[in-house]
Amino acid sequence: MKLGIAGLLIFIMAYIASTSLYGSAGKGPHDLTQGQPTAEGTTVSIDLQDVAQSNTVLVTNLSITPGPALLDPRTHGLTEDLSVVVTSTATPTKRTWSKDMLPGTFPVPLTLSGNVTDWPLDHYISGPITVELFRGPEQVRERAAVTFVDRLAGWQINIPAPAKDGELAPYRVKLRRSAGTVAFAVVIIGVLVVLAGIGLFVAVQTARDKRKFQPPMTTWYAAMLFAVVPLRNALPNAPPFGSWIDVRIVLWVIVVLVLSMLMYITCWWRHLAPEKPDKPDTSGEPVQPAQSPPPGS
Repeated sequence: MKLGIAGLLIFIMAYIASTSLYGSAGKGPHDLTQGQPTAEGTTVSIDLQDVAQSNTVLVTNLSITPGPALLDPRTHGLTEDLSVVVTSTATPTKRTWSKDMLPGTFPVPLTLSGNVTDWPLDHYISGPITVELFRGPEQVRERAAVTFVDRLAGWQINIPAPAKDGELAPYRVKLRRSAGTVAFAVVIIGVLVVLAGIGLFVAVQTARDKRKFQPPMTTWYAAMLFAVVPLRNALPNAPPFGSWIDVRIVLWVIVVLVLSMLMYITCWWRHLAPEKPDKPDTSGEPVQPAQSPPPGS
């Protein structure tokens, strides 16, 4: 009874801790920097959406809102050509809108550098990011102060404020996993290790005749074996196949489960051997049938 109460208390404490970690990281969409409008009132914002391609690309959406000085009050279109150039991108990014057009939102993939093999304690940093606007036939250049919006779940993002003296310095985006994401990854890894340990324990105890062989348990081993890959894929922002998690944990969990299943099948071979037929009783002479007396005696 005491053991059950202790286990229940530990479960409740773990649940509260995981919920607290998730709540501390789940701030929802919020601004990371406060960009200022240009002289014409144009604002630029970059929404951080996702981390893709083995954590080497930061997927973002860039939005441009032209200021009143660049818009025709009657058509609400541009009064002159407008171009935007974004640096530190995976592919060169330049967009141009002609007169009478209206800029909108378009995707911008940013490059990231980091070491994915350090998962789940990996961290990344982008290259220097600048957004420059060019307007009019003279292509007047102006660097924009960008508003970065965090829409990434499971990451903690930091963008150091650029220098305010003179021209705006380039931005750099720094990412690392939130404490809740790391805790979730540790729990999944722990579940994989526990599965292998339970399977091995049951097989060893059955082989030592501490417990009777139960045929339905073979399907239980198969279910645990097939659960390994889905659990591995459930890891948050799972690293590419062949990383340290596969070599040091997933592979050996599979090996232990297979060996445990083979050990349990040997118990089936030993415990459920077919019964041998009973041998005939040859200890005594065969009983002779009683002879009837001759007639007339």
